[in-house]
Amino acid sequence: MANTPQARKRIRRNNRRAEINTSRMSRIRSFVKKVETALDAGNKEEAQNALKAAQPEIARGVARGVIHKNTAARKFSRLTKRVASL
Repeated sequence: MANTPQARKRIRRNNRRAEINTSRMSRIRSFVKKVETALDAGNKEEAQNALKAAQPEIARGVARGVIHKNTAARKFSRLTKRVASL
């Protein structure tokens, strides 16, 4: 258990940040899922639009420190490749 005021504050802050970061990751996953759903349906135009919407979300996740930049690059690459192959 935290004994110092600083440690107590740190716990409060960490809980707040964890909640925010969880919602950010959830939002990113939703955007990626929209692309994958369109890909599974075989709808190229919808997949392209969903990918255009997902890319800034993923990039924002990198800027906020929720996702590693190489993870984001990998997601961009794989999704783009799948959309192009339709």
